Amino acid sequence: MTSAAHDVVGIGNAIVDVISHAEEGFLARRGLVKGTTRLIDAVEADRLYAEMGPGVEMSGGSVANTMAGIASLGGRAGYIGLIRDDQLGQVFRHDITAAGVTYRMPPKSAGPSTARCLVLVTPDAQRTMNTYLGACVELGPEDLDRPLIESAQVLYLEGYLFDPPRAKAALRAAAQIAHAAHRKVSLSLSDPFCVERHRADFRALIADHVDILFANEIEIGSLYETADFQAAARLAARDCEIAVLTRSAKGSLVVTGAVRHEVPAAPVAKVVDTTGAGDLYASGFLYGVTHGRPLDACGRLGALCAAEIISHIGARPERPLKDLAQAAGL
Repeated sequence: MTSAAHDVVGIGNAIVDVISHAEEGFLARRGLVKGTTRLIDAVEADRLYAEMGPGVEMSGGSVANTMAGIASLGGRAGYIGLIRDDQLGQVFRHDITAAGVTYRMPPKSAGPSTARCLVLVTPDAQRTMNTYLGACVELGPEDLDRPLIESAQVLYLEGYLFDPPRAKAALRAAAQIAHAAHRKVSLSLSDPFCVERHRADFRALIADHVDILFANEIEIGSLYETADFQAAARLAARDCEIAVLTRSAKGSLVVTGAVRHEVPAAPVAKVVDTTGAGDLYASGFLYGVTHGRPLDACGRLGALCAAEIISHIGARPERPLKDLAQAAGL
């Protein structure tokens, strides 16, 4: 790839996570489906927040987590996402810039408040996410930081942004900007329910604009409407340059054309919280790609980052990922 000031620039929902432990019964009584993400309005966000147990508050959002992971690896990351000029907006800006990510979006002075995600972690480490998108729904093509997009080797897009219609248009416009600057475009499918809602749009975007696709086993099966993982992998490889398919404890599969790399999961002493596992896998993989590593090494680096994140509460690294990568010879 040609010279670039940033390795990766991501566009996503700028969200502050509130993470709390919850028993299975808490979810059942409220009709929540464990391990999934759902969108809620401001009223329900306030009600659920009041009912949750004590929580840990930290900046989140899928792509923001990935950019923080790239910075932790020593990479150069940038981020585009909307916040309000409120307390949670200040928390988000502080956290992402303190992580070493370029973030220069001006806050909105009117409209919905900064987004938040109420994350309920059950004893089996599964996370159930309830997201109030708030200011995120306002993102449109006019909010794109064109010079920042053009400055990165890879543009990374968040599938969750397909829910607000104007944000969907912004993602397409951003992909066009990146490709016009001879950059790569990457997409995370984000969530199985997200794929169900936007399957046709995702397929069109992938065929027209996506070079590197990230999805887990359920998401890729939903995208291509098949329970046959290998068949879905072949279809993904047909539609984009590189398909990166994660399978939790079974590791991951990286496919480019007819070449396949089976990557084992990295060992972890105890799984505490799976929040952010896919996000941090993407951190490692994209760092590897933008630093010229072979695809199998990119997958191993992604697995290492995912293992670190699931060993503790929260979706941001507790120790520099650069140190872990060096210790592992990656």
